[in-house]
Amino acid sequence: ELFDFIASALANFAHKDGNFPGKKGEIGFTFSFPVKQTSIDSGILIKWTKGFAVSGTAGKDVVACLNEAMDRKGIDMRVSALVNDTVATLAGARYWDDDVMVAVILGTGTNACYVERMDCIPKLQGEYSPSGRTIVNLEWGAFSKGLPLTVFDRDMDAASINPGEQANSSFNIFEKTISGMYLGEIARRALLHMAEEGSLFGKSMPEKLSMPFVLGPYLFRNPTIPNCCRTPDLSTMQQDGTEDLHTVGSVLYNVAG
Repeated sequence: ELFDFIASALANFAHKDGNFPGKKGEIGFTFSFPVKQTSIDSGILIKWTKGFAVSGTAGKDVVACLNEAMDRKGIDMRVSALVNDTVATLAGARYWDDDVMVAVILGTGTNACYVERMDCIPKLQGEYSPSGRTIVNLEWGAFSKGLPLTVFDRDMDAASINPGEQANSSFNIFEKTISGMYLGEIARRALLHMAEEGSLFGKSMPEKLSMPFVLGPYLFRNPTIPNCCRTPDLSTMQQDGTEDLHTVGSVLYNVAG
């Protein structure tokens, strides 16, 4: 269904943009999830991240999935290049400035990539010219060993759709501690802890503060719980420059009541 949706969007775009008789449309596919890239136009999905969970797709070639969906929609297009969003960011920046060497994604999730000499990559030695350079996709959202985690980080991980820290399975722990998908929930859990200890909000416990919130209905196990706050609220509070922190108070009132 996901790839059919993408194909439908492409069909709408192609219809508006016009037809090109005798020419097959070539498209670039930016796919911001971990894949094992087997060629410039193919890649096997390793796992879903950022709270996504699409059944029956892990271990499949995402380019083939999209090409098949376009065939079903009758679209005369083919994917010519598959790139990670971080790699696409670096490639776009280097188009204007050859000195750009690193790209970082800080959004719903997080990732980074950098330009490396081929002779510094042992696993590729003998396959390509050692004088060349390539982009290394770090997938640093999955970094986990040695990270100092708070009790709020661990509890939030356990409540996510892809818990892993408790099982030591390295399931995007770094991403869960810094990215927009999760920061709001971590903050809510910290506020709730302080409120339960009586050091925040006095003796009255705001009911909304006990409600887990999400940026999308797919992140937590119980998507029926209503939202009470979002990660952007943290940015709003952080930018409050008033002497009495009026904006912080306003946001907390809207969040907790």
